[in-house]
Amino acid sequence: MRIIGGTAGGLLLKVPSGYDVRPTPDLVRQAIFNSLGDRLTGARVLDLFSGSGAIGLECLSRGAAEVLSVEKAPRHAAMIRQNLAATGLSTEDFELRVQDVFTAIGQLVAAGRSFDLILADPPFGEKNIGQRSTSLSQRLLDDQRLPELLSLEGLFVLGHARRDTLSIPALWREVNVLKHGDSMMRFLKLRRAEPIDR
Repeated sequence: MRIIGGTAGGLLLKVPSGYDVRPTPDLVRQAIFNSLGDRLTGARVLDLFSGSGAIGLECLSRGAAEVLSVEKAPRHAAMIRQNLAATGLSTEDFELRVQDVFTAIGQLVAAGRSFDLILADPPFGEKNIGQRSTSLSQRLLDDQRLPELLSLEGLFVLGHARRDTLSIPALWREVNVLKHGDSMMRFLKLRRAEPIDR
């Protein structure tokens, strides 16, 4: 795995071993960042379920003003720190929280934090034909606090398995979908950002 573009483009990253982490493949990340375009320049980014830290570090490499990564596993968090050091990217613009994502969301809301871009590619959920999804991706969509962290024109990019059929609450508006193998990435905006018809 490597940083694809920006100032650290081409540098290799360490990836945690084992089945408890599923790094977002290079091709999927490339498609995400091609779609984001100039949106990253100067953006405040929240990277949830960070794993190896590849997505957050890619954002920093491409000009994000600040990146906050949240990863629960201490072993993976240690690897994120190693990857940050290996890229030579600014440590002042990068914050790592070693905690549960849903705990972090509550604390960030309480602290009044706001982000222009929220990225999340959680561990995949089970196939859920005929029943509502119980995956981590669905839990994020259902979390009433998450929208409070997104700036008015902000974007939420959410990954999930193709076999995991999500129910998208009415407050979210889907603006793009990327598909690659079993991976899907949904680009969502809050409906509050839409102009009111008069």
